[in-house]
Amino acid sequence: MVNTMTTIESLAGVPEAAEISRLANELFPDLTESIYGVPTADKSADSDTGAGGNAVSSVPQISRPSNAVPDGYGSVETIVPGMSATDYAYPGNGADYTVPDFGATENGLPGYGVPEVNAPGTGLAGTEASNYGTNPASALSAAGSGTAPGASYPGSGAAGRTGSADTFDWEHPFAYGGASSEPWLDSVQGPAAVEAVYLPGTGDIPVVSKETTSYTPVVISQTEAKQNSRKIDAPTSLGGDTADRKKTAPKVYTSRDESIRIGSKTLAQIRSDFPILSEQINGNRLVWLDNGATTQRPKAVIDRLTYYYEHENSNVHRGAHTLAARSTDAYENARDIVRDFIGASSSEEIIFVRGTTEGINLVANAYVKPLLEPGDEIIVSILEHHANIVPWQLVAQETGAVIKVIPCDETGQLILHEYEKLFTKKTKFVAVTHVSNVLGTVTPVAELTAIAHRHGVRILVDGAQSVAHIPVNVSALDFDFFVFSGHKIFAPTGIGVVYGKKELLESARPYHGGGNMIADVTFERTIYNPVPNKFEAGTGSIADAVGLGAALRYLSEIGMPCVYRWEHELLQYAIKEMKTVKGLHLIGTALNKASVLSFSLDGYSDEEVGKRLDSYGIAVRTGHHCAQPVLRRFGYEGSVRPTLALYNSFDDIDALVKVLKTFA
Repeated sequence: MVNTMTTIESLAGVPEAAEISRLANELFPDLTESIYGVPTADKSADSDTGAGGNAVSSVPQISRPSNAVPDGYGSVETIVPGMSATDYAYPGNGADYTVPDFGATENGLPGYGVPEVNAPGTGLAGTEASNYGTNPASALSAAGSGTAPGASYPGSGAAGRTGSADTFDWEHPFAYGGASSEPWLDSVQGPAAVEAVYLPGTGDIPVVSKETTSYTPVVISQTEAKQNSRKIDAPTSLGGDTADRKKTAPKVYTSRDESIRIGSKTLAQIRSDFPILSEQINGNRLVWLDNGATTQRPKAVIDRLTYYYEHENSNVHRGAHTLAARSTDAYENARDIVRDFIGASSSEEIIFVRGTTEGINLVANAYVKPLLEPGDEIIVSILEHHANIVPWQLVAQETGAVIKVIPCDETGQLILHEYEKLFTKKTKFVAVTHVSNVLGTVTPVAELTAIAHRHGVRILVDGAQSVAHIPVNVSALDFDFFVFSGHKIFAPTGIGVVYGKKELLESARPYHGGGNMIADVTFERTIYNPVPNKFEAGTGSIADAVGLGAALRYLSEIGMPCVYRWEHELLQYAIKEMKTVKGLHLIGTALNKASVLSFSLDGYSDEEVGKRLDSYGIAVRTGHHCAQPVLRRFGYEGSVRPTLALYNSFDDIDALVKVLKTFA
C-alpha cells in the first residue's frame, strides 16, 4: 500500500509537505519569513542565492496561489468579496485586475471637496459626485472580521474603479475618511519596499505596520494654511524636527458683533483691529472699560509706528539727507490729518504738544497771562478736570486775577443763565470742558462759545473726553482754542494737540525757548519762527505725532458720526442694565451724556468694587478721577467709573453687570 501511494505521488509529481516548505523558503523568503524581508540572521552574502546555494531568479515565475491574500497584506487572510486574492495581488496570465481604493481617489477623499469627477461606485458625476458621501453613515455595515466593509468591485481593468451604488457602501464611515470598526482599516499604510518590487501594480494595497499612525483630517483655506505653515529646522541630536507655529489669538468678538455695523466696519472687525482685546486677565477675556483714562491702540497705529522706526526715523526739519526728508514729511502729514479731522482752516493752527495738560498750560501762559491785571476774571465750570483748574489758579495767583465757576444742576448739566450772569467788564477768558470726565455730561459748547463771544471774551474748550466720541468741527463751532490728547483717541501717549485761531497764536508769546522754534539767534536778540514752530521748541514726539495721524485716519475711515451713534446706543443699553443692580447709584444723569458711567455701590468701597471687577478681567477706574470739585458737588469723594469707546460691545456691558450683581 505504501509502495502504491509512493508510485502515485511520483507519477503525479506532487512533492511532500516538507519539500513544499523548503522550496517556498528558498524561492520566496520575503513572503514566508517577514514582510520586511528575510531576518538578518538568515541572510547570506548573496541575496540571490537560496539556502541550498542554488541561484534563484530575482523575479520568480510562479503559479497562481490560493484565493487568499498573503500574510503581510493585512496580517490576516483578507478576502475581498467579488474578487479573488489572485486578482487582488497577482496580476498576470492575461487577466485584468482591480485594486479597490477604499474611499480614496487620486483627487482626494470623498466628502472632502473632491473635484467634479465621477464618484466611484455611485453612478454620479460632476457636482453630484463632488458632494456625494458628505453625510456620515447612520450605521456601520461590515462584511465580517477582516473584510473590507461593504466592498465589492466586479469588473476589470479601468472599469474596476467604477460600478453601481450596490457594489460599494459609500455611506460607510471609511468612505469619507471616518473611523472604522475594522482594526486594519484604521492603520492603512503603503506596501513595504520589497513587495512593491516583486509585485508591481499593487502600490495601493493596504499594509499593516507594527507601528501604526492614525490621522485627524483638517480641511482649511489657503489663507489659514499660510498662517499655520511650519518652519522646519534640520533634525537635531535631541531628535526630530523643531516647528515654530504661530499662536492663534482667541476671538475677541461674538456672532452678535458681526451683525453690528459701525460705518465702514462691523463691530467684530473693529474689535479684531485691537490686538490687546485678545488678552486674558485672571483667566478671563479682557473687558476694557477704562477708556476715560486711556484708549487702546489699533493695529494700524502699531504698524505705522513700527514702519516709522524701521524706515523713516530721523529728526525733522533742516536735514539734508533722505531720512530727514521722510521723517519731516511724515510729521507734517500728521499735522495735516489733524487739521482735517477737527475742521481747522490751516495746518499752521495745529501745534503738537505732549497732551491736554500741556496744551492748557501753553494757552494759559502764552496767551492769557499777558492779558491779565489784578482783579481780572477767568471763568471755568464746576465740571472741570484738575488740568483745566490748576493752570488757571497758577496764572491768577501770579497776576492777581480771580476765578469764577459755572454751576450745574442735579443732573450734572451746566446752567446757562447762571453762566451768562458771571460776565463783567473784567472777564478776560473762559475755559470749559466739552465732556465731563466724571459725569459724562456733554456741555452746550456752541452756546457757551456764543455767549463768551457776545461779551468779547475768548474761550478754550477741553476736548480730551470728547474728541474720540463726538464729531468736532472747530471752525463751525467757532472755538478760539481746542485741546486734546492722543492717547484718549487711540493714538500713542506723549502726543497732544493745541488748536488756536491763527491770529491768536501769532499774538501769543513763545511758551518754551530752544531749538526748532527759532529763526536766528545772537547774544543780543533772538528771532523766533512763525506758528506753529514758534510753540514747538526742541525735538518733539515725532513718531507719536505720526501715530496720532494714523489713529485719526483710522477713525475717519469708519466715520465719526457713526462712532457717535454706536456709542450713544451702547450707553443707553448700559444705563438700563446698570439700573437693575441693587444698591447701585449712577452719578451724572444729564440727558446729553457720553461714554461715562460713574457710580457708587451701597456697602462697598470703590476699591473693593474695582478689585472684584478686575478679578473677572474687567478694567474700570476708581478714585476721584482728578475732578474732586464736581464729585464733592454730588456728595462723593470718589466713584467707580466705567467708560466706553468705539470697540466696546453689549457683551462687555453684560459682563460688567453680571459681576456687579454678585455684590447683592
